[in-house]
Amino acid sequence: MGVGEEKTATKVIYLGTGEIGVPTLVTLLNSRKYRVIAVITQPDRPAGRSLILRAPTPKILALERGIPVLQPEKLQADLQIISALEPDLIVTMAYGQILPREILQLPKVACLNVHPSLLPRHRGASPIHATLLCGDTETGITITYMSSQLDSGDILLKEPLAVLHRETNGHLQERLSKMAPHTLMRALHLLESGAAPRLPQNPALVTYSPRLTKQDARLRWTEDAKLSDRRVRAMHPWPGAFCLWKENRMGSKRLRVLEAEPREDKGGVPGKVLSVEREGIIVQCFEGSLLVRKVLPEGRRSMLATEFARRHRIQVGDVLG
Repeated sequence: MGVGEEKTATKVIYLGTGEIGVPTLVTLLNSRKYRVIAVITQPDRPAGRSLILRAPTPKILALERGIPVLQPEKLQADLQIISALEPDLIVTMAYGQILPREILQLPKVACLNVHPSLLPRHRGASPIHATLLCGDTETGITITYMSSQLDSGDILLKEPLAVLHRETNGHLQERLSKMAPHTLMRALHLLESGAAPRLPQNPALVTYSPRLTKQDARLRWTEDAKLSDRRVRAMHPWPGAFCLWKENRMGSKRLRVLEAEPREDKGGVPGKVLSVEREGIIVQCFEGSLLVRKVLPEGRRSMLATEFARRHRIQVGDVLG
């Protein structure tokens, strides 16, 4: 970027932590029209079995470009520093905090949020999980003017994306991640041209997708098979759908279900193993059954369900928790 371009470029503060926002940050970093003057992300957190501190990817990208990084636990702690930057534009995606009013009022152009659902459906921290768990056939990217309430700001732009047949969370997140920068750039063009709409969200259509816990991923055999199948795909790769199996008299262990599909087989109480076949283990649900194809036993490697059944002597009539 030349000296003249740097002076006229729109000054941007980017706030984000999740991997889904990385392509959007990279697009802003590579743009000549926009100059990222700071990246704000969550503090480094312990990760993995060794609990080594891991920096968020936005921090790594910013430091590689010599861009200042802020990592406050609460934004109020760095309010004076952020205010002194005098941004023209603030862009957030998967940041993890609601911005205080003082920051929302800072930018000269706008304070925009990039959200991976068609708002007002699936406000909150887990919209992609919710999209798949609910069986939605369409999702997308929504650009909103940020407000002091969760994902409730007026809509600038929405772009839809069809959910593919038997799509997993990881695959859908990747497609939305690649789509987001293009939607944001379209929204910024509308702002520049003076043609940007400001459409209030319809409160009658609001749904919420709260932050997930690992227990949300537990398979409930009292659900119908189609919902159990959607839970497996919605929770893959994280946090990973699971059930419980008794390895021995010492107690139960977690069994992650990596691949499955619904079936029509019936017979017995929910959780009962109906058959062990070449394709996998068929487990009774409240309605229909779930064909479990691939699993990851606790403390072991991933394997085909048939191999797991053979190794651990899973038999017809056994009940999974």
